[in-house]
Amino acid sequence: DPCQNGGHWTGTFCLCPPNVDGARCQFGATTINITAELGPSFLMLAHVTNRNFSEDMRDTSSPTYRSFVDEFSRTMDRVYHNISGYRGTRVLALTRGSVVVNYKIMLHPLARAKPTTNLHRRGRELLEAANSAPQPHNCTHSTGRSYHPLRRLVSTSPLCRKHAPANFSRFYYPHRTPNGLLCVTNCTLNVPGSMDCGNG
Repeated sequence: DPCQNGGHWTGTFCLCPPNVDGARCQFGATTINITAELGPSFLMLAHVTNRNFSEDMRDTSSPTYRSFVDEFSRTMDRVYHNISGYRGTRVLALTRGSVVVNYKIMLHPLARAKPTTNLHRRGRELLEAANSAPQPHNCTHSTGRSYHPLRRLVSTSPLCRKHAPANFSRFYYPHRTPNGLLCVTNCTLNVPGSMDCGNG
């Protein structure tokens, strides 16, 4: 297996995990977008009953995991598209029980006026959307009334270390843009103080 940094050899090329680049997954990504981490989010569980869990679903770099997550994300986009401030979902883990999906719903930051009230209202909207959505693909959500809003993250440097490939995490630092927050390195182009690092 010629792949590095958690890459998976498909027989013809390396399938790299998120935030890793290169023919052999030998480089950290030039830029890592962590904007989605800054807004409020809710933890949810979905039980997908028309699929059976397989061991390669534990491996986030496997084609099976990626294919399932892509399909699940598209489905959730259809379920939540009418929710105010909806930005997307992030799958956190897949486990047995046909397939139980632990995922996070990411929202745009709340308005300053009564953010707690708005957050609880949006949580109720998310649960209602999930529970009232048509279930043609045998996908059911946990029906418990509790949801778990995550507090806004303030310290961004640990986020860069969390999302960067382990071998490269010390080289990343946060950089604000008009559209959000990126984790960059000294090799990231168009960032103040960057340099041309060539190939790597």
